[in-house]
Amino acid sequence: PAMGFFYVTLEKRLRMHPRFFKADISETLSNRLVLEVESTFAGRHGYIISVIKLITPIPKGVLDENTGFAVFPVQYEALVFRPFRGEVLDATVTRVTAHGFFAEAGPLTIFVSHHQMPPDMEYEPQGECWTTMDQEDKAVRGAAVRLRIIGLKIDASEVSATGSIREDYLGVMSQ
Repeated sequence: PAMGFFYVTLEKRLRMHPRFFKADISETLSNRLVLEVESTFAGRHGYIISVIKLITPIPKGVLDENTGFAVFPVQYEALVFRPFRGEVLDATVTRVTAHGFFAEAGPLTIFVSHHQMPPDMEYEPQGECWTTMDQEDKAVRGAAVRLRIIGLKIDASEVSATGSIREDYLGVMSQ
């Protein structure tokens, strides 16, 4: 499967108040772009990790007659994170329940159901963890796990995933 980081060209329509119309407007647009898009979800492209650069020259802004703002269609290159079904990720357990656990890999939250864990793992309510019979591996809050994404649901504003640790070389990683 493909790895989840990509370099893509995207476009954003930035609204700019007239008080920012100065000689350094490209720098102002660049700063505004970073503030508005970094750490956001861009639909099918995934999460925008970082704006790499603005594509120049920046087109002229179009005046919005209703607000007095100028709208600039800014193109930029960005590093994005887009997970794929079948991809293996290292994640950190963030929450443990009787039905499984939640883990995070960067901005992505992944749920691992107890049905997707090895058969020898059991829920331990007093320790709030999933543990193997020999107590060697514990999926507890803060633990590092290696998992495979088995399901993805991509909406306009977020992506949610389900994962599995029920294969060789997957599961709780040694501390």
